[in-house]
Amino acid sequence: MIMAFSSRLLSKSKQIQFCGSQITLQQTHAIPVRFFAKQADPPALKGDNMLKGIFFEVKNKFETALGVLRKEKITIDPEDPAAVAQYAKVMKTIREKADLFSESQRIQYTIQTRTQDIPDARTYLLTLKEIRIKRGLTDELGAEAMMFDALEKVEKELKKPLMRNDKKGMALLMAEFDKINKKLGIRREDLPKYEEQLELKISKAQLEELKKDALEAMETQKKREEFKDEKMVDVKSLDIRNFI
Repeated sequence: MIMAFSSRLLSKSKQIQFCGSQITLQQTHAIPVRFFAKQADPPALKGDNMLKGIFFEVKNKFETALGVLRKEKITIDPEDPAAVAQYAKVMKTIREKADLFSESQRIQYTIQTRTQDIPDARTYLLTLKEIRIKRGLTDELGAEAMMFDALEKVEKELKKPLMRNDKKGMALLMAEFDKINKKLGIRREDLPKYEEQLELKISKAQLEELKKDALEAMETQKKREEFKDEKMVDVKSLDIRNFI
């Protein structure tokens, strides 16, 4: 269970993506203008050097995560806000020490890398929609449709497709996006709060997965002859540090 848990720190589940979908879309449609600009690619590695680099990076991140988990207390109780907050704090420590992305940072990175060579705003928004769908996210706010309506309005005013290097046109679009933010009650300065809410939702979802894994493991062990008379312990009493 512990190995599976540590491995999950370097990935993400569909359940986690779904739990954070509403806040994620708030962040996605409140994208600053700089995300429309193109970014330079990092130097490329080739052959064995690339494979070795990837291997050692993942190995170091994994060992760093285990090092934090050996020290920090985690209570597997997704219904206890204090336990969820502590778990979120531990996960934040792991991300900081292992240099891992948070969920919102992961989404922003995906957007930047997928859209850096896109010349027009419409393809950009269609790519955002594709990213949302592939990640299993839902648009409960209806923000996506509003963004396309805003683009239609701007392109109708310009009488041509909106290109990302069109400063005047992009300013008009961002002004329309600001109206959408106001209508939905979203403020750019509140994005850190939305991210914190997202991380708490993720933490609760991960604790629910851990609880399920622990119960399944105990049920499997209880079926073995030597353990059938043993009473199952309360998952909340388990200390992960004792199993690493």
